[in-house]
Amino acid sequence: MTANQKGRSVLLVGSVPLSSAEEVFEAVSSQLGTLAKRIPDGETGPRLLWIVCQGEPMKNAQGLEVGGERQLQGGIRNPRYKVKEGLKPEDVRFGRLGYADNALKSYKIFKRLQGLGKIPANVRFQVCLPTPLAVVYAFFIASEVWRIWPFYERRLLEELDEITRTIPHSDLAIQIDIATEMHTFLEVPELQKDYPIDELVEAFARLGNHVPADVELGIHLCYGDPGHKHVREPTDTGRMVDVYHRLTTAIHRTITWVHMPVPRDRHDDPYFSPLRDLRLKSGTELYLGLIHLTDGIEGAKRRAAAAKRVVSDFGVATECGFGRRPPETIPELIRLHRAVAQQI
Repeated sequence: MTANQKGRSVLLVGSVPLSSAEEVFEAVSSQLGTLAKRIPDGETGPRLLWIVCQGEPMKNAQGLEVGGERQLQGGIRNPRYKVKEGLKPEDVRFGRLGYADNALKSYKIFKRLQGLGKIPANVRFQVCLPTPLAVVYAFFIASEVWRIWPFYERRLLEELDEITRTIPHSDLAIQIDIATEMHTFLEVPELQKDYPIDELVEAFARLGNHVPADVELGIHLCYGDPGHKHVREPTDTGRMVDVYHRLTTAIHRTITWVHMPVPRDRHDDPYFSPLRDLRLKSGTELYLGLIHLTDGIEGAKRRAAAAKRVVSDFGVATECGFGRRPPETIPELIRLHRAVAQQI
């Protein structure tokens, strides 16, 4: 039976590391029911650790060769690529990236479970996509990033088109994970001149504006979570508020939700005070990453109390995805989502 509790809305940020999409759907729905308006299919099997799964499409792309090496999340080292000598970026051919294939496969499972009554009828299937720049920055040498970025972006948009052509829009929600841009380009002064915020926002908008108006669109502003610690700790919510406001101008459709992380030790007024200036557009939900398994319901209540001094209408979430957590901790974490949603 699905849960049917009342409380604040819950956002599953994504990357639930259980054994299969079916296990993710059932674990979430059995505990959260209608508290979660959307359910992602997690990061199962080779999809674990966010964009690490793009290593295979890079290896199989036509027109690339190895030009270096880089360490990704989880201590994984991956080749960094460049365009083969004598070729141009437009000669590169990316094959299947996996995002459309996984979404279409998982959606069939989602609908079967919904038909059995295990997922509430009004819950949508959530597909999480990275920004193209995050992938290109991770898998290409620095001198190639700007050259190859448009061509990887074009391929990702083709997969997004495939998803939105195949899955009924009334069943679908797309979340854009804005991570590398937040915790690296916008927080490291020497990189800001190479990746100016106006260029970044234009790129986010190209992706957001590509999502049909009747498909829900969510924005996850992410500071990473390796070792359950942000790549760089946000000083406060100010930069996130600024990016959201810029997106409301650049994206010419409704942003259904925006998610902002809250570090575990931040239950102070200065962290939340920029939310006083947050001008949420009509139809946009705010989710705050108040939930941390390490300090449970009491920690979430402390962070929520500080948030409530500034803003009252918000849903709850973790600060980032679940992908680096041991699978055996996930049921407890999902139960904590329910408890926080019902008690704050």
